Amino acid sequence: MSLDAATRARIETLLKDHRVVLFMKGTRQQPMCGFSAAATNTLNELLPDYHTVNVLEDPEIREGIKAYGDWPTIPQLYVGGELVGGADIIRQMYGSGELHQLFGAAPPDRTPPEITITDKAAEAIRQGTANAQGVALHLEIGPDHSAGFQLAPASEHDIVVTANGIEVHFDPASAQRAKGIVIDWVSTVQGEGLSLKFPGAQDIASITVQQLQQRLVEGSIMLIDVRPAHGRAAAAPLPQARVLEEEGYEALAALPKDTELAFICHHGISSQGVAERFAAHGFTRVHNVEGGMDAWAQFIDPSVPRY
Repeated sequence: MSLDAATRARIETLLKDHRVVLFMKGTRQQPMCGFSAAATNTLNELLPDYHTVNVLEDPEIREGIKAYGDWPTIPQLYVGGELVGGADIIRQMYGSGELHQLFGAAPPDRTPPEITITDKAAEAIRQGTANAQGVALHLEIGPDHSAGFQLAPASEHDIVVTANGIEVHFDPASAQRAKGIVIDWVSTVQGEGLSLKFPGAQDIASITVQQLQQRLVEGSIMLIDVRPAHGRAAAAPLPQARVLEEEGYEALAALPKDTELAFICHHGISSQGVAERFAAHGFTRVHNVEGGMDAWAQFIDPSVPRY
């Protein structure tokens, strides 16, 4: 793959002007692919500031950076003008502590957390992983307490905890955030699945669309729409709603912890998870809207499109 002189000069200027540069799809605030999101999530743990280049907005850089470092995929991390690697290498170096050393940060705390896995959750995990070979159960917990399980190969740098006969692998940051969590299997009107409860988190109360309508008229509750852009395009947010994706998690999480909040999505599933994250951050009056916007369209306002 050839690299023209003008594009090479642009790349070299970027690397000269910024010690840490991540060439990625999207931005730090809004990654546009899973690998770019994984890279920024890791870097965010260690660096308050670094430079990103959105290759989706610059086709010349998108192709040119692949030729520049002879690295075929995006994202790519450069530090001090030198190529470090892509998302997998960034994650591996974070787990081993090499990334901390590279950035002059303190070594990661590798103390295994104490966690609880209920009998129901343990049985569900055993059934779900019965045919999984050569992989381990990983739990990643982000700074905003968003959490996700995945089956992936084990790493020698994983922090491993066994609870109720289930082995769970963590990266260093997730391990610290997992202290005291309870993993349960729950059944709600939204469906069944694994649930994480953090120490001190409040239970999430359900609110019907009829109750929500009355509370919005009274002005006694704040409604937060957690749907992605394509969902909001299909059916616009209610006029009273604040939009999580537009305002940002950190801004809304800075609200007084006694603010009464209601979270709404399409059917009431993803909003439950967001509500749990806010409760984990100390919010004490948190509600999830049963049935979401679909229920609002069905029972409150038929002019709202159902999609």
